[in-house]
Amino acid sequence: MVYELHIYPLLFVYFKGNRNFRFITIVFINVKLKVMDYKEVSKIVPILKSGGIFIYPTDTVWGVGCSAVNEQAVKRLFEIKNRDISKKMIVLVENPKQLTFYVPVIIPKISNILTHYTRPLTIVYDNVENFPDIVIADDKTVAIRVVQDDFCKQIIRELGAPIISTSANFSGQPAPKVYKDIDPDFLTKVDYVVEHRRYDEQFKEPSVIARISSKNELIILRN
Repeated sequence: MVYELHIYPLLFVYFKGNRNFRFITIVFINVKLKVMDYKEVSKIVPILKSGGIFIYPTDTVWGVGCSAVNEQAVKRLFEIKNRDISKKMIVLVENPKQLTFYVPVIIPKISNILTHYTRPLTIVYDNVENFPDIVIADDKTVAIRVVQDDFCKQIIRELGAPIISTSANFSGQPAPKVYKDIDPDFLTKVDYVVEHRRYDEQFKEPSVIARISSKNELIILRN
């Protein structure tokens, strides 16, 4: 996204010579950026509601996704990636409260981990509900992450549903850590490519993936 920077002359004159000027100016800029991000969210949500596919930055690598409750959109996403339909994709939810609509029983130990775990954490849950069959694995599980990225949270909140998250690449290609790593041909396959964070060069790693054992212990599958 190309951000605009607006600092009004009156603001400068009023605080000129005051030590707090720089701090106040930064706060003003941050508010402007948040407003502009929200404008992009308002473009994305109608696309997802109509079954669209989009490429977007997450709390890990750049992802491609759609509404996780739209069966036709998820099917199309498998086709775009040339991905075997048996290899299910991760679902992102906004917060633990939303998670309980899809995973009705979450033991206190796991709830505590979700609240305090600092790295992006994807957990494979049993006994899930309210997802289309195409999202659910043959063993009746779904891998779900409470996303830590505010932009993603905002999209999910406005959409009113979780979103699919899988790396923005054709199956077999490396996952793109930054926007410029995405195959240009892959960019042409989707309905919308997010502008937010396109110029962010900070590498992010895939999430930790874990599963809950029969003894209600968290078993790390990928660290």
